[in-house]
Amino acid sequence: MKIKTIVLLTLALGLGTAQAADVAALLRDADRYRAGADQQQIDTQVEVLNADGSIEKERRYTVLSQPGHRSLVLMQSPAEKGQKVLMLGDDFWLLMPGSQRPMRITPTQKLLGDASTGDIATLSWAEDYEGELLGEERCGEAACLHLSLKARRKSVSYQRIELWVGKQRHEPLRAELYVQSEKLAKQASFVLDKAQSMVLEMALQDALSNKKLTHVRYLARKPRQVPEAWFNPMFLARSPSLE
Repeated sequence: MKIKTIVLLTLALGLGTAQAADVAALLRDADRYRAGADQQQIDTQVEVLNADGSIEKERRYTVLSQPGHRSLVLMQSPAEKGQKVLMLGDDFWLLMPGSQRPMRITPTQKLLGDASTGDIATLSWAEDYEGELLGEERCGEAACLHLSLKARRKSVSYQRIELWVGKQRHEPLRAELYVQSEKLAKQASFVLDKAQSMVLEMALQDALSNKKLTHVRYLARKPRQVPEAWFNPMFLARSPSLE
């Protein structure tokens, strides 16, 4: 009886390890559709729509993403020109033009409307979340896989994500994003480009309050390595222009 119990436990642990490896591989595949290279520049447009479909705001950002959970967001629209958001792991700073003092901010503070820093930056599902595969479902006419993800770090915008990816190619299809209080904050859907190789747009439907819809469009991606000094908040505060 004792031997049988040990065998069953061993099998259970083996299945658990195998599933964890499978989920990690699925998340790495899904990340490739959103992030691309480790060192890159992503030009992004964020558009906030009112409930009647009219445009409330439109902003443009340049996101400089480097390995090690490091991202620098440069605001490009006239109303925000010169502002920057620096993200170093769990630490976030806002840098305002004309000020030589970087301001600490939380990861959930908004950049614009219903898009947070975590929505704009290239969040890594594989690195920032662990999860389990709940099974196969139908997403419209296609078969998809349902993953339930739990954050590894408290600083990420969403502590739990329910994610659906394509069964064959593991491209992200839709997601439910939950905040620390376990409330559903946003429902996300993903649109791929014509080549079906990268995410072209992410739509975020606010589920908490105003029901607004935010479109995050990835206008251009290109590999780019930037100077290490650009990830020093004091250097950024003394250097209003990075050109």
